[in-house]
Amino acid sequence: MAVNPSALQNIGQTFNFVLYERPLHPELFELRGRRVIRHDGYELECWVFAGGHALRFEMGGACYIEVISPSELTLPEANMVDGFPCMSEHETDQHFPKDKIGYINTIQSEQLGENLFRSTYDEMLDYAREADAMVHRWECNDGPCMSIVDVQRYNNEVHAQCYHLLADSGTVLRTQTIFERRD
Repeated sequence: MAVNPSALQNIGQTFNFVLYERPLHPELFELRGRRVIRHDGYELECWVFAGGHALRFEMGGACYIEVISPSELTLPEANMVDGFPCMSEHETDQHFPKDKIGYINTIQSEQLGENLFRSTYDEMLDYAREADAMVHRWECNDGPCMSIVDVQRYNNEVHAQCYHLLADSGTVLRTQTIFERRD
C-alpha cells in the first residue's frame, strides 16, 4: 500500500518504527528517492518517501531493514524484530550475534510553532543541500513538508540521519541509526 502525500496532512506526528530481519519489497512504498552504498563488505540501500524512509543493511548474507513510516501505512509482520509508535524520544539497541551485526537507533519527535517550524524547515533544507542528502519535498494544505536521508560510511559501520518535517502539525521527527559490524 503506497502513501499518498496529500493523505499525510491529517496524521500529525503519528509515525511508526519497525525493524525487520528480512528484506522488504520497494513496491510497499511510493519511493521518491533511492541510493545504494557499498563499502567494506556491507551494503546499505536507502529509500525516501513522503513522511518516511527505509534503510536496508546487508552483510554476509544477513539482511536488516529499518522503516519509519506514517502510521496509516500497513506493513508486513513477518520477521519483525521490533516496532512501536514514534512519540517523543526512544532508543533501540539490538545485537545480532549470529550475523555479527549491531544496530543502534535514537528517535526524537517534537511539534513546533509555525515560525519555528518554518525556520527549522529552511535550515534543514540548507543542511540537506550541503550534505548532498536524499530529499523529498511536497506541499500539504498548511505548507511545505520534507523527508531527508543523510548517510556517512565508515569501515565497520554506517550512520544515517533521517528527518521528517510535516507542516500541518509542525512535527519534526529526527532519527539517528548505526549499523555496525561486530567481530
